[in-house]
Amino acid sequence: MRAVDTNVLVRALVQDDPAQGRRALACLEDQPVYVPVTVILELEWVLRSRYGFSSRTIADAIEKIAILENTVVGEQDAVVAAASKLRSGWDFADALHHALAAGCDEFATFDTTLAKRANRDAATTPPITAV
Repeated sequence: MRAVDTNVLVRALVQDDPAQGRRALACLEDQPVYVPVTVILELEWVLRSRYGFSSRTIADAIEKIAILENTVVGEQDAVVAAASKLRSGWDFADALHHALAAGCDEFATFDTTLAKRANRDAATTPPITAV
């Protein structure tokens, strides 16, 4: 299995360099690939900050990567949950941190905006508490 870096996913998705875009797609298609959760985190940041894509577009891209037949995404359930929360206004990194804390009794933060947003979402587990 081949692991891929963020730049391979960016080239495959954005196609802003045709030659690298073709190579990236071939890299993703010719054998099973592993996408570390850290690559997904960086991918969201690059697509948002460098390319200006909307939260919805980024969430769609992340979910599509997560369900590709030949792709294994690290912490896939948490990544899909975070992508869903991204659509509803969450910051992706916060949503991913929170999703990875599933099974904990509580998620403590000094980020009062995050705590307020999470507490409006009745399905937020674990509960988020501002400290």
